[in-house]
Amino acid sequence: MTTPLARALRAIDTANSADPTIEASQPAALLYGQRMSAELTRLFPDASEPLQIAARGQHIERWLLPRADFPEGREGYLNWRREQGRRHAERVAGIMREAGYDEEAVEQAAKMLRKEGIKRDAEVQALEDVICFVFVRHYFAPFAPSQEPGALLKIVQKTARKMSPEGRARALAEFDLPEPFATAFRD
Repeated sequence: MTTPLARALRAIDTANSADPTIEASQPAALLYGQRMSAELTRLFPDASEPLQIAARGQHIERWLLPRADFPEGREGYLNWRREQGRRHAERVAGIMREAGYDEEAVEQAAKMLRKEGIKRDAEVQALEDVICFVFVRHYFAPFAPSQEPGALLKIVQKTARKMSPEGRARALAEFDLPEPFATAFRD
C-alpha cells in the first residue's frame, strides 16, 4: 500500500514528465523537482510531508504559463511569478487532496508555494533556502553568461536576501563564490 506522500510525489512527477523542455535527457520540470527534493533532504532531513511536497511541486507544470504571456520588465515578471505561485499552490493542493491529505496539510503546502511568510514562517523560509541552493548549485553557472555583470550581481544579492542567515552561512561554506558575490551572502 502506498502512502499519501508517495502518491502525491508520484502525481507531481507524472505532471512534470509532460514538460516539453528537455534538460539532461529528461523533462526539465521533472529534473527540477528531483533536484529540489534532493536538496531538501540534504538541508532539512526531517522536513514535514507538506514541505516535501511543496519542494517537489515548486515548479509543477510551470511551462503551461510562459513568461512571454506577461509584459516585459520587472512588474510583468513579478506578476508572472505571483501567478505561477498561485497556480502551483492550487495544482499541488488538488494533488494532496486526491492523495488523502487533510485541509490543514494542504493549506500548509499551498502557503509555502505562494511564499506567504518568508522570514516569518520556518517552513516557508526552508523552502526558499532550498530554492536558492538549487539555483546556485544547478542553474547559476549556465544562467550567468546571459546577464551583464551589474545585473548578475543584483540577482545574486536578491537571492542572498531571500535566504535565512543559516542558509547564507551554509552557502558560503559549500560554494566557492567569487567576490563580490560572496559579499552578498555575508551581508
